[in-house]
Amino acid sequence: MEVFFINLIAATFRVSTPILLAAIGETFTERAGILNLGIEGIMFFGAFVGFFAADLSGSLWFGLFLAVISGVLSGLLMGLFSVSLGVNQHVSGLGITVLLTGLSLFGFRLQYGGRSTPPSIEPFQQINPFANIPILSTITQQYLLTYITFLVIVPLAGWILYRTRYGLHIRAVGDNPEAVDAAGVNVYAIRYSTLAIGGGLIAAGGAFLSLAQLGAFSHGIVSGRGWVAIAIVIFGNWIPLKVMFGALIFGGTYALQLRLQAMGLKLPIPYETFLALPYVVTIIALVVAGRNASYPAALLKPYRRE
Repeated sequence: MEVFFINLIAATFRVSTPILLAAIGETFTERAGILNLGIEGIMFFGAFVGFFAADLSGSLWFGLFLAVISGVLSGLLMGLFSVSLGVNQHVSGLGITVLLTGLSLFGFRLQYGGRSTPPSIEPFQQINPFANIPILSTITQQYLLTYITFLVIVPLAGWILYRTRYGLHIRAVGDNPEAVDAAGVNVYAIRYSTLAIGGGLIAAGGAFLSLAQLGAFSHGIVSGRGWVAIAIVIFGNWIPLKVMFGALIFGGTYALQLRLQAMGLKLPIPYETFLALPYVVTIIALVVAGRNASYPAALLKPYRRE
């Protein structure tokens, strides 16, 4: 039983990584007043671009770099619709998801459609800085991207949002863009920049799936993680540290259901129940925490200069 829980903790951090990357990216965009429903498509596109680039170049890091660039460009596209043109954010976000998903599947079919076996690459290898310490060595055997996400990106995001002038501008734009504009701050530039940052992180979350966790690309690689990330942002009240805990809750539940299935327990319930468990837990957490969520006042509201 002890081994089971140790392995579960280790798996929780790995499974949480792509969700957390996407959720931190979405936190930036929503803090500036933009709901990016293109998150699912951007993750999917990032997974494909990362895999495709790594497969052609032989470099996983180059694949990750291009995936991030694809996310930045996708975020800027969202900015064109929602910031410059003032299109409904729900419509533009869902449109981007459909567009990027279609482009990814079309590109995948062009490049790999004639193969008799699914394509795969050698993924990122896990590292273990505490390999000689019992118990801890199992938990700390993680991907470098996991360490970067939890130890660098999360605290850096918190510092930027709450300890820098730029972060103050982001939060102010998300609450009262008119006042920020009157103070001489470019509302459009702030929103574009957060969409670019958010898109890059979201795509990195998708690339983690294809370059590290799976070492392959498939049609169901994202499996709704983008939508879960949006729920986790609300659960975390747009605070990076709390968002991290929300991602760990989902990751832990997801890892638990995988292990329960692997154990082959003879339970009088269909296996689909295990598959739904992480999403049910996420919905429950969202319902409980969403009542007291402090939504950015200008979220979903396009800004037009007087």
